[in-house]
Amino acid sequence: MVKVSFSGTRPLFLVLLLFIVSACATYYTRNLQFNQAFQQGRFQEAEKILTKDKKADRRKTKLLYFLNRGVVAALDGRYEQSNQYFEEAYRISDSYHRDPAQLALALLTNPNAEQYNGEDFERILLHYYKALNYLNLGNYESALVECRRMDIKLKALEDKYHSKNKYRKDAFIHLLMGLVYDVNHDYNNAFIAYRNAYNIYKEEYQTLFSISPPEQLKKDLLRTAYLTGFMDEVRYYEKEFGMKYTHEKKQGGELVFLWHNGLGPVKAEWSINFTIIKGAGGVFTFVNDELALNFSFSLPPDNSNAQGLEKLQFIRVAFPKYVERPPVYREGKIVLNNETYPLYKVEDINQIAFQSLKDRMMLELGTSLLRLALKKASEYALRQQNQGAGAALSAFNAITEKADTRNWQTLPHSIYYARIPVGPGEKKLSVQFSGNDTLTKEMTYNIPSGQTYFQVFNTFDSY
Repeated sequence: MVKVSFSGTRPLFLVLLLFIVSACATYYTRNLQFNQAFQQGRFQEAEKILTKDKKADRRKTKLLYFLNRGVVAALDGRYEQSNQYFEEAYRISDSYHRDPAQLALALLTNPNAEQYNGEDFERILLHYYKALNYLNLGNYESALVECRRMDIKLKALEDKYHSKNKYRKDAFIHLLMGLVYDVNHDYNNAFIAYRNAYNIYKEEYQTLFSISPPEQLKKDLLRTAYLTGFMDEVRYYEKEFGMKYTHEKKQGGELVFLWHNGLGPVKAEWSINFTIIKGAGGVFTFVNDELALNFSFSLPPDNSNAQGLEKLQFIRVAFPKYVERPPVYREGKIVLNNETYPLYKVEDINQIAFQSLKDRMMLELGTSLLRLALKKASEYALRQQNQGAGAALSAFNAITEKADTRNWQTLPHSIYYARIPVGPGEKKLSVQFSGNDTLTKEMTYNIPSGQTYFQVFNTFDSY
């Protein structure tokens, strides 16, 4: 029996207690002060909280640090500085290579020992934010560069996943490309981008995320086909959409209104129990009947890890999960001159996050099981040599067994858009949101004839 006494060891006990509490905290709770300031719209305070950590740009979460600084700076109207942060985030992500030492430590402890390199959709959306900043600065050429960067990453994602039941194409990003080409009067490329967006909404987004092609996209697809002289395509899509296109010359300016609604999900932790079944030739199978999961590992019978696994009957593994932050508002519209323009949902980042984690669930589970199996086997091997040391390793392994709960938590829950012909002169719009609560904002615009203005509006109200 090992007798433990805390008499005279209070400082050591407190350090251990703090370590355990820290180990149990998720990434969200560790950054709670920043998250609360951000959600409440106190961006300067949020900025100060970020800059307090003098080592933030050298930690394993440095990608998230620069992403958050980029979002905060953009919301504060500092678009050039925001893009500097996003470019640094891009550099970190693009030059990322798995460090063998970090990988080994992750197998001994947990995935947080490795540098965070972002989810696929996070690495794409950082270019979306850069493009928005360039649009706000009136730099449409640079916005196109970011669109092309997004296109490259989307093609890589298609090569990675071939099933239509996985997130591998992004309809909204193609829609954005179309908008940027459109404002540059490159109607041929705008048509191609709009067509790609329409096909993805129709073939994949309707099934995966219940998002249909927005009516405004159909109108823009017909218009750019007409302006490019693709009359066969005009007739094809008139039949496809069940609408007749009549070309009207634009009078005055146009407003492209992008609504960032709510806040995206946060990662938390859950655990799964597996029964261990020993097979012939050192094969061990981890089975969970409830979720119909099984994973097999092969180890030589004389391996100490194999001997350790033989003594185990079940194992519990920590795994990341997303937790939704449902937005207060679910619909939006813009009223101008007694005419209503609905805000169409074009991107559901919340659902994309859940789908992305689901797409790689088997890989995550396999890695987590291997990590935990090695931990338990090493405990057994050490107990054979020294009972006290084995018990200490067991406690350490229990404390360090943790899922990776890091993610980009300043993203919106979903994105909506509308294109409004505001006409010449000063115009007052009424922007109205509804759901579990209502909100109305009056906005005034004076957009020169022939120009397009991009407006991003954020509502952070979430549960």
